[in-house]
Amino acid sequence: MYLLLLALIYLAFISLGLPDSLLGSGWPVMHHDLNVPISFMGIISMVISGGTIVSSLLSDQLTRKYGTRIVTVVSVFLTMIALFGFSFSNQFWMLIVFAIPYGLGAGAIDAALNNYVALYYSSKHMSWLHCFWGIGTIISPFAMSYALKNSSWNNGYRIVAFLQLGIGLLLLVTLPVWKVNRQNIEDNAKSIGLIGALKIKGVPYLLIGFFAYCAVEATSMHWASSYMVEVKGITTERAAQFASLFFIGMTVGRFLSGFITNKLGDRKMIILGTCILSSGIISLLIPTGNPIVSLIGFVVIGLGCAPIYPSIIHSIPNNFGEENSGAIIGIQMASAYVGSTFIPPLFGLLGSLTSFAILPVYLSVFIIIMISMTELTFRITAKKDKV
Repeated sequence: MYLLLLALIYLAFISLGLPDSLLGSGWPVMHHDLNVPISFMGIISMVISGGTIVSSLLSDQLTRKYGTRIVTVVSVFLTMIALFGFSFSNQFWMLIVFAIPYGLGAGAIDAALNNYVALYYSSKHMSWLHCFWGIGTIISPFAMSYALKNSSWNNGYRIVAFLQLGIGLLLLVTLPVWKVNRQNIEDNAKSIGLIGALKIKGVPYLLIGFFAYCAVEATSMHWASSYMVEVKGITTERAAQFASLFFIGMTVGRFLSGFITNKLGDRKMIILGTCILSSGIISLLIPTGNPIVSLIGFVVIGLGCAPIYPSIIHSIPNNFGEENSGAIIGIQMASAYVGSTFIPPLFGLLGSLTSFAILPVYLSVFIIIMISMTELTFRITAKKDKV
């Protein structure tokens, strides 16, 4: 039963990753069919992010009331409904409407499952959990590519919606399996809420650090191709291929991290990831006309990003107490979505006003903030434990 539940959680995180890369892969065609500017993708992304922020902040209360298993199943079905809605949409306003359940489902399942794994499973499973999210993000572009070649972007969403439906039904019929871990923390304790969580020593620093990390990850994801084109002078086709290696690097890195994270611990994994990430950024600064150096740099950045996100999350119950982890992780997910939503567009604005060559410096600023704030968090919680 234990292994079956673990497999179901991994499957649920694949379902979380499936929708994340669909919009970007289909939008070059979608905006023409919908007769809207290419920049309108930002509107949809903002609505989705708004939904994820709201549901992340509410996730602790929902999980304590209904349990992780119910929140997970309902969230998967919410995203499935949204994907089917996208598949039948022929007007831009329809995408806006269905972006609401899209975001609400994603935020709730993200916070609930991260907290569940942080409470009941070891660090290696947290790393592998996020590796499976990466698998979901890799599957969807292939589904969209197949649909664009053979029919339309609507069918790309329909294919992924059916995958979500299958996962949702499997999770629904296996609900009793979740009883293998008694959720006394979820069921009996009262939620400390947003204000209560922010009053805990070290939490504000943690949120700033996590915000900064997600800013680095999202900016690298969104602007790797443009950097390669604008700064290194390669073709858009090759740049798109190169940028995809960032996702592969991060997914492979999380798989490999699972083998060493239990031995090193969350704090050392964050430091290790930061060192690898920093070396990747340094390689972008090497003044060479060979784009392969920058390509390797983005792969290394992906590898460095791999252990940081899951390690920060997994450290929360140990640093702040199991009874507080649900509320803190919910707020943490909200801070993640704020960072990944607003910081990449800010770089786009600065890059267009100055030069896209500032990307390594831009990333370095947030890396310094991230490691400073996370280290401060660990030191504060370590002192608290000694008192």
